[in-house]
Amino acid sequence: MLVWSKSGRLAIWAGIVPLFLLIYGVPVAVLVLASLTGQWNGALPSSLSLSHFQRAMSGDALDSLIVSVLTGALASAAALLCGTWAAISLRSVRPLPRQIMSVLFFIPSAVPSVSVGLALLVAFSHPPLLLNGTRSIVLAAHFVLISAFTYGNVSAGLSRIPIDCEKVAESLGARPFYRLRRVTLPLLAPYLIAAFSLSFALSMGELGATIMVYPPGWVTLPVDIFALTDRGAIFDAAALTIILGFVTLLILLSLSRLSTKAMSR
Repeated sequence: MLVWSKSGRLAIWAGIVPLFLLIYGVPVAVLVLASLTGQWNGALPSSLSLSHFQRAMSGDALDSLIVSVLTGALASAAALLCGTWAAISLRSVRPLPRQIMSVLFFIPSAVPSVSVGLALLVAFSHPPLLLNGTRSIVLAAHFVLISAFTYGNVSAGLSRIPIDCEKVAESLGARPFYRLRRVTLPLLAPYLIAAFSLSFALSMGELGATIMVYPPGWVTLPVDIFALTDRGAIFDAAALTIILGFVTLLILLSLSRLSTKAMSR
């Protein structure tokens, strides 16, 4: 830390902890209370109930959770494949073209997600490529929005890998594909898992583009939460939000363990 004295550090912590609890703790606590509320007419709930979670774990809400997980996994896997391919391919390109291509990758993350959804809706609502009203356009929207973060994470990982490792393998007669499979990708494994985790988390919470393009049979959980909130069903929406956060956190913790194991090898 930049503050070296013990009293100074204690003073900083004394200011940071209440601020953290105020900004993050209070909203989360209110959200948890709302998800467990049977009736809330005063400053605090007058009764608690699990009925909101019971409704959330059945019917359309459960289907929306499955759709969110599938969409996040498929879009993140596609973004990881393309982002890794692009990062490795551009590694040997001259600096100026590489910078230009990097900027192109990050353009979708620099514009509002609603704009991305509208662009996809306009572009793919007419032949020859008609995706409007299909699940594919939702996957395409998520892929476009998260691919920049995958590319950025993999590029950062590549910059940390000593190029000597690949040169040694090349001097021993290893072919390019063998070097990629046995040297580069194993060294990149922790960064690949981190890139997938970030992409998955972003996909699970994506709303702006999804609400522009989703078909009736492929509703993600954030869209369902927005619809419930719009209808005034705040407590049911709070329960779905808790479930969405819990499932996302559980999957990210599992991926974090894989990343830790990959780094220890």
